[in-house]
Amino acid sequence: MTDDAPFVVQPIDHEVQVGRWQPVVGPETHDFLEHVVPGGSRDIVRDAAASILGRGISPNDPAGQETGLVVGYVQSGKTMSFETAAALARDNGFQMVIIVAGTSKPLLEQSTGRVRDDFRLDDSSRARSWIHFQNPEQEDAIVQTMRDVFDDWRDEGTPDEYKMTVLVTVLKHHGRLGNLTHLLQTVGMERVPVLIIDDEADQASLNTEVAQGEESTTYRRLMALRDALPLHSYLQYTATPQAPLLISIVDALSPNFVEVLTPGDAYVGGRDFFDDNQQYVRTIPPADVPTNANPLPEPPESLLEALRIFMVGVAVGLMEAGNRGNRSMLVHPSHLTAQHQEFYNWVRDIFEEWKRVLGLPDTDPDKQELVEELRVAYDDLAQTAPAGLPSFDQLAPTFRFAFRRTRLLEVNARSGPTPRVDWGSSYGWILVGGQAMDRGFTIEGLTVTYMPRGIGVGNADTVQQRARFFGYKRGYLGYCRVYLEQGTHRAFQRYVEHEEDMRVQLEDIRDSGRSLNDWKRAFVLDNALRPCRQNVLEFDYIRGRFSDDWVAPRVVLATDNVLQANRQTVADFLANTQFIDDEGHQDRTDTQRHEVATGLSLRDVLERLLIPMRITSSRDSQQITGLLLQLSRALENDPDEPCAVYRMSPRTGRERGVDGSGEVTNLFQGQAPVNPPARRGEVYPGDRAVREEGHVTVQIHTLDLTRDGSVVRENVPVLAVWVPSRLAVGWINQNQPGQNT
Repeated sequence: MTDDAPFVVQPIDHEVQVGRWQPVVGPETHDFLEHVVPGGSRDIVRDAAASILGRGISPNDPAGQETGLVVGYVQSGKTMSFETAAALARDNGFQMVIIVAGTSKPLLEQSTGRVRDDFRLDDSSRARSWIHFQNPEQEDAIVQTMRDVFDDWRDEGTPDEYKMTVLVTVLKHHGRLGNLTHLLQTVGMERVPVLIIDDEADQASLNTEVAQGEESTTYRRLMALRDALPLHSYLQYTATPQAPLLISIVDALSPNFVEVLTPGDAYVGGRDFFDDNQQYVRTIPPADVPTNANPLPEPPESLLEALRIFMVGVAVGLMEAGNRGNRSMLVHPSHLTAQHQEFYNWVRDIFEEWKRVLGLPDTDPDKQELVEELRVAYDDLAQTAPAGLPSFDQLAPTFRFAFRRTRLLEVNARSGPTPRVDWGSSYGWILVGGQAMDRGFTIEGLTVTYMPRGIGVGNADTVQQRARFFGYKRGYLGYCRVYLEQGTHRAFQRYVEHEEDMRVQLEDIRDSGRSLNDWKRAFVLDNALRPCRQNVLEFDYIRGRFSDDWVAPRVVLATDNVLQANRQTVADFLANTQFIDDEGHQDRTDTQRHEVATGLSLRDVLERLLIPMRITSSRDSQQITGLLLQLSRALENDPDEPCAVYRMSPRTGRERGVDGSGEVTNLFQGQAPVNPPARRGEVYPGDRAVREEGHVTVQIHTLDLTRDGSVVRENVPVLAVWVPSRLAVGWINQNQPGQNT
């Protein structure tokens, strides 16, 4: 469709209208989708943007604020998503869009340049839909311009084509945010609908002084900005949502709704790199990792291998792409710029030496040795490269051009401002750096990553944001290699499991239409990782990993309503389950004789018995939630996972004492006999041994609870669950005031 073709406003399919209002696709969104979004992805991107915008405030509301969370994968198209949301906002009467983009000038300029290009703001042949300001301050001309724009919207006689939307890109810095707030306070923003987009919202925005009862400077400025906008939606975009999800639900930055973005088919993420095959990932040997205890006198062999593989890929790319596009390599040794310089010098010297050697006669032994090493790298890439790979002999003459068209750059602020990468000036790039190339930094055509850096304190969100090797690279995935330090390699493997578990839960919240405030903050996370930095969390979390463990509530005394509900749950389960007497010593007492049902479906037991049981104690609730997470993960791995259930002492029932807090003093009965030691447990091995080895086992205890010799509750059902070690997985859980336990 050409720019001047007729256009019809397009309503969104009713099936995706799950928000408070229904955005429509108008000319700006249509033009953006046609110009920027690949054809096969347009409907998905459009519908996701409509779902996001529709959950926030309506532009026709007199006032109001709403906060939403938008979760994507690393390098998965979040910018395209929020640009679509911005275009859709303009079509639906939002008069201002604010993009809080980046904590550094290069990141802000990268984002601003992308937005200006995608909205074609510098194309004078297009109608003027936007008026853009970067880091605006309170200047008379800007104040008057904004007032004029908003007056056009208020004037019912203004033609639609004359109405412009103010677009602001602003650095996530307290000074710049303060300037913007003062400007908007001067302009006056009553009844002006605004969309705020916080890119990388888990970074810098959150209150890092919440534990001290204070407000950090950037957080305070964001709150002031929001206070200056009586009618706005605030969208938090991130690939690592742990921190926004775990902050207090009464915090203004705690999201009320969530959207989970689905990347296109060309996206390559954690599952592609860290599945069981892992053909693209290599572990850097400990001897090659620089530490205080292991200083490296020379460049490690694994670095040389990575460089050779990269340069073979550059040569192939030059032959296939004809010097168009980019191929790049990232070397991320540390957060210390001194190590950046050391690795930069190594790579520079290696690079120059290889260029010199390639210029020698073919009979020179040094050249022959280098060519053979490049042949080994070629054979490695040939295992994963797509069909049609040139032969090594065809490729060999291209190596000298590949080296001449590859630039080396140290990307940090060691010698001044962080340098910009002029991607158009060369085909190949080797970038050496650290934090400056983490979150939000786009590396064009990244194929090889070399990262001897460890996980540090193990914040999961920080580790994941280093995964610049994810992205839309299905077409050249075969040329990708990732070299990681052992701990970092394991951390990425574990993070993938955590990420998928979290996304499934958030998708369920989204699809159900429930508020995020109702979601239990509980998800799978390996014990080696922390979800995020601790200083943004007001409420602590617990973590666990059940492995050959019994899990049971400690507080068993509950209200009559809770007890009656639990009795009914157990009765319904027993009525539909066949039990037989368990085997054991003939001298057992009736209290030591049980009934058992084996070969049951764990999914059925989970749904009919474990999930419906109500828990009284907050601490018990967190533990049981962790248990349910582990069992749910077991069912994801094997939907047919079996389970055994025991009815403990069904002929007699049991008495157990409880303390003043309702905690049972000793749920499990011990061994019999106890003496003599040689016969300990001969007749009865003890309740803890009553289980089916290797499988989840549930014990149903029916107790009469006593205190000071008197019965305080009768017929109290209590469940105990055995989790075998093969189903062990780490998890965290956070309860917050006001949430149901």
